[in-house]
Amino acid sequence: MSDSLVSHSPSSSSPHNEASLTEWLDYMQQIHVSAIDMGLSRVLPVAEALGVVQSAKDDTYVFTVAGTNGKGSTTAVIAQMCQAAGYKTALYQSPHLSVFNERVRINGEMVSDETLINAFSKVEAARLQCDLTLSFFEMTTLAALLIFAEADCDVWVLEVGLGGRLDVVNIIDADMAVITNIAIDHVDWLGDNVEDIGTEKAGILRDGISVIYGANEMPTSVQQAIDKHQATCYQMGKDFSYREIDSTTWQYSNAAVTLQLPRPALSLTNTANALSAVLASPLNVDTNAIEQALQTVKLAGRFDYREMHARHWLFDVAHNEQGVEFLLAQLLPLWQQHLAKKHTAEQVNEINQAKSAPASIKMLFSMLGDKDINKVVQRLTEAGLPISGWFIAEIDYPRAASTEHLQGILARYVDDAQIHEFKRLSEATYAIIAASQPQDLIVVCGSFHTIGEALFALEM
Repeated sequence: MSDSLVSHSPSSSSPHNEASLTEWLDYMQQIHVSAIDMGLSRVLPVAEALGVVQSAKDDTYVFTVAGTNGKGSTTAVIAQMCQAAGYKTALYQSPHLSVFNERVRINGEMVSDETLINAFSKVEAARLQCDLTLSFFEMTTLAALLIFAEADCDVWVLEVGLGGRLDVVNIIDADMAVITNIAIDHVDWLGDNVEDIGTEKAGILRDGISVIYGANEMPTSVQQAIDKHQATCYQMGKDFSYREIDSTTWQYSNAAVTLQLPRPALSLTNTANALSAVLASPLNVDTNAIEQALQTVKLAGRFDYREMHARHWLFDVAHNEQGVEFLLAQLLPLWQQHLAKKHTAEQVNEINQAKSAPASIKMLFSMLGDKDINKVVQRLTEAGLPISGWFIAEIDYPRAASTEHLQGILARYVDDAQIHEFKRLSEATYAIIAASQPQDLIVVCGSFHTIGEALFALEM
C-alpha cells in the first residue's frame, strides 16, 4: 500500500491517452491530500458508478482477509487452492515488492500494464463524474475490483490494506471473512490496544457469514462483532488445528476431517487459516486440489529462500514484533538445516557450542520510522542466532527510519563493530555480499520496501 503522507495538489490534470503505467501511478499519488484517508464515503459513489459493488454480488464468491500479520500468505494459499480446483480466481494484495502489477492477479498471473491503464482510465472518469478526490490506494483498489468484474472471475480473494472497517476493500461484501491475528500496529490509524484494533479488523464481517479467526486468543471486541452479525466462527486451537510431522509433511484437523498434507513454502499457521476458509466455504475444492496448491504456492518476500550471487538469502517482510515471532519460528529450524547441508553432525555440534561459528547469519536490515524498531531489534538479537553483522541503510521512502536512528537502536543490543552503515540499501546489499562467505545465510527483513530495494539491487 502506498502510504506516504506527503501533501499534493488535487488539481493535477489526467494523463493523456498514451500515458504509461508509471505516469498513471505517479499521477494517482498527486490527486489527493494524503495517501491514507480512512473512510468509505468518498469511494462508494465512484465504486457504484463503476458497478463494481454489484458485480461482486453476481455469481462470485468473495474471501476478504484482514489481520495484523499473515494476510499475504493467507490470501495466496486461498487463491492457489481455488485456482487448482478450477475456479477462475482473482487475487488482490498489497503492497508490491518489485512491480505494481504484482498486486492484481487472475489465475496466478499478473495483469498487464495495458489492462491496468484501461482500468485506471475508467476509475478516473468515474471519479471526475462524481467530483471527488481519491487516494492512491483507493484509486488502485477500485481499478483492481473493476478488472476482476470485467474478467468475470468466479472467486475474489481480497487482502485488506489497513484495518478493515474503513478500508476501501470493505466496499465489497465478504462471503467468507478471515482475521489472521490481531497485534499492535498502525497505532495512528487503528488504535493503541488490541480491543480497538479488533473493532477495526472485525469491520469486514457481514450478517450470517462465516469467519475464520486465526489465533488462539480473541479480543472481546471481535467476539462482540461475531455475535452482532450472528456469524459462524471457526477459531484456531478451538475449531481447527495443525501439527508438523516432519520437514515435508504436516497434519491439519477440524471436526470433520484430518488431512496429512505436503508442507508448503509458507507459514503453516497462515496455511491452516487459509485451508479452514476454503473448507468452510461452499466451493468444491477436493484433496487433490489442496495438495497441488500446497506444492506450488509461493509468495515473494514471505520466508522466501533463494540462492543469488553465490550466496544463500532469506527474504521476509517481518516489520513488527509478531511478524518477527513468525520469522524466528521458521528461521531457527532453517538455520539447523542450513548447517546440516554444509557440515557433518559432529561439526554442527561444534558450531553450536563455538563462540564464533564458521558459518554465520548476516542481517540486511531497515525499517519505517513509525514502526516499533526497538521491539523488532530486541527480538532478533535475543533469539540466540549467530548473527555476525548488521548492514543497515535508509530505505528510499518518505517514512523511512534514518540510518542514524537504526544505528542508535542497534547499538543498545550489539557491539558497534557489528553495525555497518550505508547511505543506500543497494550499497548495503553489495557490501553484505562482499563481507559474507558462501556458507553464510543472509537474512533481509524489516519492511516490504527493504525487500523490494534489495531484490532490485540483486537483479540489476
